[in-house]
Amino acid sequence: MKLHKIISIIIALVWLINGLVCKLLNLVPRHEQIVARILDTGHARLITVLIGIAEIGMAVWILTGYKPKWNAWLQITVVMTMNILETLMAPDLLLWGRWNMLFALFFVSLVYFHAFMMVQKPNTQHG
Repeated sequence: MKLHKIISIIIALVWLINGLVCKLLNLVPRHEQIVARILDTGHARLITVLIGIAEIGMAVWILTGYKPKWNAWLQITVVMTMNILETLMAPDLLLWGRWNMLFALFFVSLVYFHAFMMVQKPNTQHG
């Protein structure tokens, strides 16, 4: 399996696990607590489920390989926006507190590298 495909799967798994396990199945309740605090709403569970569905959709989109650069920019924008809001409004609920931003930067760097630096070359036959 090529490195590009392996990294695609890893990135997609991050979105799938966060969407399905953490949000839809609610196995990590602090995700809903973060949503409740940031949005100050009584509908935190519903919004958390909708976010989870969107994250699962992101995983599927990544695996399809459709418009990978658009996908990467959306991932980077969502992850950085989410992490800035969480760091400012709910640092006590984050797994690594304010250090979460470091992991977010690592993740978006991987996404950027994967989409923009690892150029996929078409298969060509010589001969």
